Amino acid sequence: MPGIPGLTTDALAGYHFSVEMDSVTIGQFQEVSGITSELDVIELKSNTPDGKYVLHKLPGNRKPPTITLKRGKDSSMELWNWHQKIYQGKVADARKNGSIVLYDYGNEEVSRYNFVNAWPSKITVSALKSGANEIVVEEVTIVCEELERVK
Repeated sequence: MPGIPGLTTDALAGYHFSVEMDSVTIGQFQEVSGITSELDVIELKSNTPDGKYVLHKLPGNRKPPTITLKRGKDSSMELWNWHQKIYQGKVADARKNGSIVLYDYGNEEVSRYNFVNAWPSKITVSALKSGANEIVVEEVTIVCEELERVK
């Protein structure tokens, strides 16, 4: 049965993605989470003329997402130095724009989420344990002012 033009039936694989900052692909991340779009909800409670309770739900302000990146820890200082700019009070220098890009099985870009004015609010390194046979994981929490899906 032929498909409908422009309609794909193949779901995307969660492992085929990249992270860009200022249009440059950075690092090799094993996990990205927090790609969300959310609005506050305003509740307006009132009564009708005959005394019935009515609850209206209205859209409120947008809630910018908090994006979390995880990767195997390496010797790179890039993310740490970016985070340090906030500690040094260089907020304007720390703000970056970036993208999370998803690819299909043919390695073609099929989805792109752009985030604006992002900066790392937290960096966590997994527990270190003598004799363990595990990779050290670095987790970076990135806050942003806006997230939009452009593709």
